[in-house]
Amino acid sequence: MTRLAVFFMVAFAALAAPAVALAHDQPENDQSNWVMADWMLDTFFIFSGSALVVFLVAWKLGHFQDLDKAAAIPLLVEEEDYYTPDWALDDEEWD
Repeated sequence: MTRLAVFFMVAFAALAAPAVALAHDQPENDQSNWVMADWMLDTFFIFSGSALVVFLVAWKLGHFQDLDKAAAIPLLVEEEDYYTPDWALDDEEWD
């Protein structure tokens, strides 16, 4: 019986402790008004800085050389034309 009572007391304390922690209001002061802006600025600088580093590494590795030649590669792929209607391919219209 005492084990069951101890179990329920521990379970009640474990369930009640988070409610006590969440019950108070968030403190308001001059710095707390800028918390969200600080996080937004931090994430902007982190992501833009990492993008800049990746861009510079790709530039140094030569991934941006001969872009005209790389752009012509998809033009060499032979595939069915899905976009031109049949009436536009008729030679009778152009005679």
